[in-house]
Amino acid sequence: MLARRHDTPWWWADAVGIAAGVSLLVVIALWINGGGAGEVAGGGWAAVTAIGRLPGLLAADLMLLQVLLLARIPAVERAFGQDRLARWHRWTGFTSFHLMAAHVVLIVLGYAGQAHANAFAELWDLVTQYPGMLLAAAGTAALVMVTVTSVRAARRRLRYESWHLLHLYAYLGVGLALPHQLWTGADFIGSPAARAYWWTLYAAAAGAVLVFRVGMPLWRSRLHALRVGEVRAEGPGLVSVYLRGRRLDRLPVRAGQFFLWRFLDGPGWSRAHPYSLSGPPRDDLLRITVKDLGDGSARVAGLRPGTRVLIEGPYGRLTGETYRGGPVTMLACGVGVTPLLALLWDLPYAPGEATLVYRARTEADLAFRDELAWLARHRGVRVVTLLGRRAGDSWLPRDLAGVTLAAVVPGVAGHHVYACGPEGWTDAVLREARAAGVAPGRLHTERFAW
Repeated sequence: MLARRHDTPWWWADAVGIAAGVSLLVVIALWINGGGAGEVAGGGWAAVTAIGRLPGLLAADLMLLQVLLLARIPAVERAFGQDRLARWHRWTGFTSFHLMAAHVVLIVLGYAGQAHANAFAELWDLVTQYPGMLLAAAGTAALVMVTVTSVRAARRRLRYESWHLLHLYAYLGVGLALPHQLWTGADFIGSPAARAYWWTLYAAAAGAVLVFRVGMPLWRSRLHALRVGEVRAEGPGLVSVYLRGRRLDRLPVRAGQFFLWRFLDGPGWSRAHPYSLSGPPRDDLLRITVKDLGDGSARVAGLRPGTRVLIEGPYGRLTGETYRGGPVTMLACGVGVTPLLALLWDLPYAPGEATLVYRARTEADLAFRDELAWLARHRGVRVVTLLGRRAGDSWLPRDLAGVTLAAVVPGVAGHHVYACGPEGWTDAVLREARAAGVAPGRLHTERFAW
């Protein structure tokens, strides 16, 4: 197995959270120092304009924090996990959009009121006459498009590749908003402290993207030179890809983590897909297992040996980093079994201490039968299969609705519980585990959502 492991300091998550909160307080303090509070106290339309500047500044700060959240910074990924970061990214995205909308409305009304002009005429004048405002309008349009396509109802209608491509316009939107802040922003040009803060934050966001989203993946892909070694069918619409490369002992990956994969086999190579390791990482071999979900994953079954691979990662917190021994329960739904299988091979539990609860629609959908049988014989893993369609918002199939987790896994309250599957199913598992008395620090999850 790979020897390089990086444990996250216990204080790191708190430090990141505090830094994010402090950044918002700094923005408010800079606005007050720049005369914003005094203008509000003075009343009139100038007060409306001053109030309008504050949500714009907070929106800009949240947009940059949003970029940093998903810049794939390794320490941040290990501290929070990709699914939690994605939820925060979504929350900050919608919040910053609403603040940006409030900024535009209040600024236009404030300027129009001071000039005794029509609000729509004033908006046109701002966009066409003020330096950087035309670019800001284009950036706003890009952010509106990203926000609209991020609404759940819209996301469900889009293919993953289409949504991902549209989402990249968020970077363009943030970038186009910068010039008007530099050239006309009263809270930027009037204060050396404000200029230093904003330049630092913009540089940190841009630098993080360039280093961790571009530079590091290219460096790792070149260093490890991964290629497809073999593609093997595991079940209906399910294939495993065995990948070989060089110097894999230097890859800081744990069982249960995932990478973003680009297979250089022709059209479509530019679109990365997240696939978890389905076996313990080795010095000479990695394995992923992919379900044909119709979002570009079907082409994986046709990969040929020797195909070059680009990687981003590793990502995810569904690992044994905090496991120090004792009983373990794994709960998998469908292809969610892949990272849990890697953990079953990797974790140092004693014989008979591990249970895998594996839910699938039919017997034919169960994968890795031989490996699970080996783990049952040689490591005492208890495998419980739950077959059938899901019962409403329950984590169980219809014919078992009402059965508790404690009944399926006696003593689960004292176990480490790992769950992986679709978002709704995983949420149902978490509710059931908490009801069974499992402590929050013993719950480990990874959701399949985008």
